[in-house]
Amino acid sequence: MEFLGDDDLDVSGVVANCRMNRERHLTGSNGYEREMRFNPLALLKTTAATTGRARWLDLCCGSGEALVEAAKIVEAEDLQIDIVGVDLVRSFVGGETEHRCLRLVGASLTDWQPGGQFDLITCVHGLHYIGDKLGLVARAASWLTENGRFAANLDMNNIKLRERESAGRIIVAELRRNGFTYSFRTKLIQCDGRQQVRLPFTYLGADDKAGPNYTGQAAVDSHYEQVSE
Repeated sequence: MEFLGDDDLDVSGVVANCRMNRERHLTGSNGYEREMRFNPLALLKTTAATTGRARWLDLCCGSGEALVEAAKIVEAEDLQIDIVGVDLVRSFVGGETEHRCLRLVGASLTDWQPGGQFDLITCVHGLHYIGDKLGLVARAASWLTENGRFAANLDMNNIKLRERESAGRIIVAELRRNGFTYSFRTKLIQCDGRQQVRLPFTYLGADDKAGPNYTGQAAVDSHYEQVSE
């Protein structure tokens, strides 16, 4: 089959959708806490109390609603926490933020690089729309501090291996060898502490006609080939 490259994928209607994370809050039934199984701000408060400052990077942040909520708390409580949100579609809440602790960036995550390291990196349902999902997971793990945490939603059904039917089991085994945990039940991938990830897979391209995944919304299939080490 013919795969989409990064430039074509960035302008795909599936990727540039207006539904996922556009109105997601920090807590509550439609919140980050429920999706990640932990409260991001509570974790950052603990880190800041221990080290003096904490940094949070949220990939595919949507409108940034949850980050604005967090920023208001950070400023009200005079916490030493910096927050960065990145999204392909620059439709952030209220336009340019006025919160000193928050920076919202409109950019493609294909080649975007942050400045410095982070104590927490999240990607709430954003990997469903990324082409090279494994590549972004590996890069994010390298952006962590020594004791930082990466957490994201990831559906293994959206990752395909050429000439392999049991792609999910193969890929998860390699991720676990590289310091990640993954739950097929919750579809959460996580790692604690900075990792230099080496996965034996070559990215071939993406398919934006994969249809809905477990979220009920259309997602992107990422195709790889396993290579010998």
